[in-house]
Amino acid sequence: MWKCHAGAGSRALSPAHWGFRGWVVAVACVALAGCQRAAEPQFVSSDLVEQLEPELQEQVREQLHKYAGTPNNPKLIGADEQDEQMLKRGAAVYREHCQQCHGVSGDGNGLAAQYLTPRPRDYRMGVFKFTSTPYGYKPRREDLMRTIERGVTGTSMPSFARLPKKDLEAVTDYVLALTHRGELERLLAATADAEGELDEEMTQDAIDTIESQWQQARQNVVEPETKMPPITPESVAAGAALFQKRECFKCHGHDGRGGLAGGIEVGNDVWGNKDPAADLTSGMLHGGQLPLDVYRRIASGINGTPMPAFRDAFPDDPDAIWQLAHFVLSLAEKRRLGVQFPPGAAAAAPEGGEAEAESQQESAEAKS
Repeated sequence: MWKCHAGAGSRALSPAHWGFRGWVVAVACVALAGCQRAAEPQFVSSDLVEQLEPELQEQVREQLHKYAGTPNNPKLIGADEQDEQMLKRGAAVYREHCQQCHGVSGDGNGLAAQYLTPRPRDYRMGVFKFTSTPYGYKPRREDLMRTIERGVTGTSMPSFARLPKKDLEAVTDYVLALTHRGELERLLAATADAEGELDEEMTQDAIDTIESQWQQARQNVVEPETKMPPITPESVAAGAALFQKRECFKCHGHDGRGGLAGGIEVGNDVWGNKDPAADLTSGMLHGGQLPLDVYRRIASGINGTPMPAFRDAFPDDPDAIWQLAHFVLSLAEKRRLGVQFPPGAAAAAPEGGEAEAESQQESAEAKS
């Protein structure tokens, strides 16, 4: 069987496969100027490893092979029991659906990545944007699976909700395997560079560090301090006032349209990409459309980006984050309601009175 080199193990193309995945594979094939027999995938060393002396590079690769395996025979670092068949199944699902964008090593450098904005996630740093854990913490496994299942609205990351549940579970484990491998690679490279050598004890120390960080994440989930109050014109107006008071407009603009629309530079993310603040009026909230999703983005911030956490900003007002969430949700409805945004417009409570507030409340309850 001749297969496109865009993803080892991918299916032969047929009209039934065209769609987002078909487009990605087609782009990859064009980039390679044709298709050929699929080669066995190989992990690619990071720049940190490539900068080491050849002998140290080999030591790092040996440890990675021992504890993280290969693309076809992966191992999940930190797992008490290795379900080899589940990981192999995850690897197969990843090759078919994910590798074209995220790359064999999970470095975000798949064959289609150069054509995508924002760039596909680089798993190797162990940093993920949309989590249910506090800022700076690792995500829970459930967070990763939710992102894979729902996709990221407004980006090239599609929803894989139609995959069988077992495939979703398996590919989540494989993404974790790539993530832990990348984290171990970074720690081993740093250790080898500092010590001039690498031994089994150093590797085990690195593994213990990785395990500890991910265990902490499982024990720390951001939950609202209070039950969500009803969305009313008053709660939205209170959120608009907080938006001004906390100077959220410095990143998101006075009208909430974000950095791209307002030409606002807020810096780069940890992956080295420019990271303009989100357009809150687009109706495409990347971290999720549910009120709880918005609450967590405000409370915990967004890992790897300039978006800070506001969890401790309102010690005497437990409903403040809900009010900000209500205001953000109202902005997300604006374009759907046909509201125009004149340049330089100040953020304010939405017009429309109780009718619009009731519509937003019904939408929030339906999503919940």
